[in-house]
Amino acid sequence: MNKLLILLVSVVVGMNVACGQDKAAAVAAAAPSESETMTTPKEDAIVEITTTEGPITVLLYGDTPQHRDNFIKLAESGYYDGLLFHRVIKDFMVQAGDPESRDAAPEKSLGAGDPGYTIPAEINYPKHYHKYGALAAARTGDAVNPERRSSGSQFYIVTGQKVPATQLDVLEKRMADGPKQQYWRELMKKHADEIRALQQKGDREGLEALKERLIAETEAHVPAMSLPEQLKQDYTTIGGTPHLDNQYTVFGEVLNGMDTVEKIQNSETGRNDRPVNDIKILSTKVIKK
Repeated sequence: MNKLLILLVSVVVGMNVACGQDKAAAVAAAAPSESETMTTPKEDAIVEITTTEGPITVLLYGDTPQHRDNFIKLAESGYYDGLLFHRVIKDFMVQAGDPESRDAAPEKSLGAGDPGYTIPAEINYPKHYHKYGALAAARTGDAVNPERRSSGSQFYIVTGQKVPATQLDVLEKRMADGPKQQYWRELMKKHADEIRALQQKGDREGLEALKERLIAETEAHVPAMSLPEQLKQDYTTIGGTPHLDNQYTVFGEVLNGMDTVEKIQNSETGRNDRPVNDIKILSTKVIKK
């Protein structure tokens, strides 16, 4: 707990994703309502994505309802038809959904398009995490998007790598320490005048006693946290990208078609991680909603 005296800086590898424009005003009008609650779960849905490399069937989680409904609306409207998998990074993820990728010239830089709206974050971690086959929403970075709102259309499917158990131990400790650090910072603010007075008096014993008291209070008020066993098993056996967890909304997973995703991630890429030979979404079909 003495480490709480130091404000640790966590280095999180973000995804360089961006958002921008629409296909049609009708699609933009389908933006999820801000009044719609994100906490009211719905039924899981299933959508089949047919690509030039084969089919991918995805499950959309009912407990991320705004992302679920938005993906269904776009799929039913044909919004994704003809769009490219414009960003592919082997052992990381494959990304699609930029409307500017439709009929894009080979040299065109992609990744800045969307339907003209964003979706409120529905991050449900550690229940949903970036395991192999996870379906998640792209977004702009925290500097311009502190609420971590998702792109209205861009999504990615995780491939990733198997994660050593030792790395998960570090992540678990970071997850446990984060709430404690936050609570500690609030206590330090609350007792700032008392700390300042003790410092001015040069009262080291008083400062030490206060520190121990605040540590005890922090331990008592912040419950211990640990990673779910299923999460650990998935990351160590099938892999994923755990450094993205709790940063982006995971709203589904691949039910069938990871062989197609593997073909996509193994494609030759050029500038900006765009496949040299276009890989397109041919159609999307809602199987269950």
